[in-house]
Amino acid sequence: MAVKGIDISRYQTQVDFAKVKASGIDFVIIRAGFGEYISQKDPLFESHYKAAKAAGLDVGAYWYSYAESADEARAEAQVCMEAIKGKTLEYPIYFDLEEQSQLKRGKTFCSNLVKAFCDEMEGNGYFAGLYMSRSPLQSYITSDVASRYALWIAEYSDTLNYSGDYGMWQYTSTGNVSGIASDVDRDWAYVDYPSLIKKGGYNGFEPDEPEQVSILGAAKTSTAIRLKWKGVDCTGYKLQQYDTKSKSWKTKKLLKSSLTEYRMTGFKPDTVYRFRMQAYVKSNGKTSYGDWSKAKKVTTRK
Repeated sequence: MAVKGIDISRYQTQVDFAKVKASGIDFVIIRAGFGEYISQKDPLFESHYKAAKAAGLDVGAYWYSYAESADEARAEAQVCMEAIKGKTLEYPIYFDLEEQSQLKRGKTFCSNLVKAFCDEMEGNGYFAGLYMSRSPLQSYITSDVASRYALWIAEYSDTLNYSGDYGMWQYTSTGNVSGIASDVDRDWAYVDYPSLIKKGGYNGFEPDEPEQVSILGAAKTSTAIRLKWKGVDCTGYKLQQYDTKSKSWKTKKLLKSSLTEYRMTGFKPDTVYRFRMQAYVKSNGKTSYGDWSKAKKVTTRK
């Protein structure tokens, strides 16, 4: 389902974000800055971000590029990350590519700028995208790059004349929104970026915790135990056994997420053992753990 949004910069001042939210707007993309120096951070980014969050709006950011090389695009990514450090952003961070000095250098050059910026952002835990007008996008960006990152396309028309996949459409620059005195860009989002970004642990969020594992039962012999559990959506499972000597839990095995049972050997007959399990999710260089299962007590056969 499409959701309504706006994008703003220093040129939208004294925004009443509570009125913006009440008017039916769900998200706002805020200019974080431009160029490759922190002095070029948008002077209203901090106040816009804080007020938008307080009003309950989802937030993303964009960085306007003047890069004349892939190295400069990477430098822009670095200063963009400095500008947004400490923030949690539910929408992507977009590379804004518009300058004629960039476009006139052709498709390969422009595509390399996008890759340099977005890869640098992704390598540091951000969900990156490209903002561009529809016609230059089709003329100056290779199809593999256009399909690789989150795509936000500008075309001021009743329809967006783009046949490929895209996540957002900026459809006017003269929108009228309650709480903003001046004209404002209006957008539609067609991808549930907040869910993707939060679940993946991007843009300052931790990955969603997996569900608690439930150990369903255990088959046993005098020297072997096979645990069975209900699978959950995760990267893998941590299996622990209680050590009676140290009176503590010890990790016995890390198990693949595809497994729902595991056989262990080397136990003593007619002995009580206790096990517990925990699911974990690894995403974007971070690991999130679910709650431990209830301990399962198993007595081997005589």
